[in-house]
Amino acid sequence: MDKDVKNWFDISAYDIATAEAMYRSGRYLYVLFMCQQAVEKMLKGLVQQETGNMPPKVHDLERLLIMAKIKPETKQLEILRVLNGYYIESRYPEEIEMLMKEINGEVAQS
Repeated sequence: MDKDVKNWFDISAYDIATAEAMYRSGRYLYVLFMCQQAVEKMLKGLVQQETGNMPPKVHDLERLLIMAKIKPETKQLEILRVLNGYYIESRYPEEIEMLMKEINGEVAQS
């Protein structure tokens, strides 16, 4: 496996471990954010593996799927669409507060 591809996969695994730590601490918004990040980095590794080039600086999981030439099942695509909504670039406090009200342990676990 290419070193850069492996790095993407390793960082993805680190993000999953971080999501698990956030879940245990009750920081559910960040569970979902880290899950989004983990999937994004895994897909970027697959894009790099498929194309031989560094993936672009995008965060849209569906776009990355297309670049990686992956055709997900319907349920997988639904999950990715949900995770896309939890990418946090620099949201305003009221947006974060609203998301935090919507997310509980059950949502984070699913």
